Amino acid sequence: MRMDLLARARKLESQLARTVDRAAGRVMPAGVREPLEIAHAVVEAVEREVQPAGRGRHLFPFNRIHVSVLAPSRQARARVEAVLATEPTLAQRIHARLDAAGCPVADLTVRVGCVAEAGEEWPAPDFHVEFDRLALPPPPPVEPVAPPEPPSIEMEVLAGTAEQPAYAFQFARIDLGRCAEVRDRRNQLVRTNHVAFADTDDRVNQTVSRRHAHLEYHPQEEAFRIYDDGSEQGTGVARDGRAIAVPPGARGVRLQPGDEIVLGQARLRVHVLQDRKRDSTIPQPDIR
Repeated sequence: MRMDLLARARKLESQLARTVDRAAGRVMPAGVREPLEIAHAVVEAVEREVQPAGRGRHLFPFNRIHVSVLAPSRQARARVEAVLATEPTLAQRIHARLDAAGCPVADLTVRVGCVAEAGEEWPAPDFHVEFDRLALPPPPPVEPVAPPEPPSIEMEVLAGTAEQPAYAFQFARIDLGRCAEVRDRRNQLVRTNHVAFADTDDRVNQTVSRRHAHLEYHPQEEAFRIYDDGSEQGTGVARDGRAIAVPPGARGVRLQPGDEIVLGQARLRVHVLQDRKRDSTIPQPDIR
């Protein structure tokens, strides 16, 4: 009788052990690694896809990675998701490894999912990595931004004889010189002067070079600057009783309301008619 009870107890113990083993196998099958170990294995699998690109350079040919991790139970899934989502996340580990390999991928997307059963094609028993490359859509066309229109500017001839006694323009560049058309030795047109002093024997006009100077509008300053174009008699600005020289090749001189432009011995008074942001009649700081 005692022997029968002992045999039954051993049989019951054996059945319980097999039940526990089967349950443990469903939670975490044999050969399945811990989530952190899986993360390291995934990063190594990604690094193996790095390709040489010549001249010591390397590249990673994919921009989409999908990682499937075996998690047959709710508890296993919770453990995997918690570990792979904790910083550094799996995606951060992959980016760091590719950066260290010298081939960062700015548009790389990493997706992680848990599955209840491993696929037959999985090379590892507990995870699988799929690589893909998707063509990115072309960037939207950039609409060209039109430069802001310069304000209107008037120039009145004070000394010398020009084609007109006064001029008004709304150009970004205004050329000043002697003769309306400047031609080279082969009679090729090289420049058209907007403000043209007459090509006469007048003493003042003879001090104006054919390509004497030009005005250029700077939108960032909301102002015109005058530049000397290599004239023989020089270019200057008369302001409040003092003379400001304009050396060739310099940054030019920023014009202010009421300035007079000096071309050799010829003179022009400048007046800006419109300024979108401030009244041109208000004196501005002398910024040169």
